Amino acid sequence: MLTVGIDLAAEPAGTALALVQWSASGAWLREVIRPADDDAVIAAVRSADKAGIDCPLGWPDAFVSFVGAHQQGAALSGDEARDKAWRRGLAWRGTDEVVRAATGMVPLSVAADRIGHTAMRCAVIQARLADLGHPVDRSGAGAIVEVYPAASLKIWGLPSRGYKRPADVAVRATIVDQLRAAAPWLDLGAHADHCRRSDHALDALVAALTARAAACGQTSPPAPQQAAAARTEGWIALPDIPLAALPAPGGAPQHPA
Repeated sequence: MLTVGIDLAAEPAGTALALVQWSASGAWLREVIRPADDDAVIAAVRSADKAGIDCPLGWPDAFVSFVGAHQQGAALSGDEARDKAWRRGLAWRGTDEVVRAATGMVPLSVAADRIGHTAMRCAVIQARLADLGHPVDRSGAGAIVEVYPAASLKIWGLPSRGYKRPADVAVRATIVDQLRAAAPWLDLGAHADHCRRSDHALDALVAALTARAAACGQTSPPAPQQAAAARTEGWIALPDIPLAALPAPGGAPQHPA
């Protein structure tokens, strides 16, 4: 099995791909690609059994309806604008609230934060994949699943904060070292230093590991009442399998280097 992790940014320069090859007994970080343009992202997704992408796959349904009503000149109540719960429902998706409740971490709002720029690029990539015969199921049931690397790290008991800045090399090094200790079956090869130097490469690696959990049916699915929204808004896959158990389910022979 090949899983791909995509740390998507609004521009190729901040985008990284990690390709992880799996066997029943371990995994090998085959390649890290950075920067990565849309063609590279699409090629990686098409080559993978499962791809985990660190970017919202859609916008909150309530936000989309609100913007459409505003565009059509619909009357809006001043009481609504003063209601924090109402604004929160526009800013965050159902899956964001599930992640908040499960981990205490608050995903960036695709409707009200700069992550929206990245989501615009992601929407175009999804459309191109559909044109190529690879439609995206935003609930994660297809070849692509939305992931949140920091939340995966936290669930696996690894450091999950303070590693994003260029100066945070020591924190990233600690994460890589602890990841290798917790998953001795994971061969990072020459790419270990890349993951220490770049938060994009590190997040792409964690995204690929989370994609493995999703491919094995070991992530939290939407509940029946959440399924419809997950197909339009997207759904963040949180692993519910220990890091140590990732190689075992449904392994396939590892390709040689």
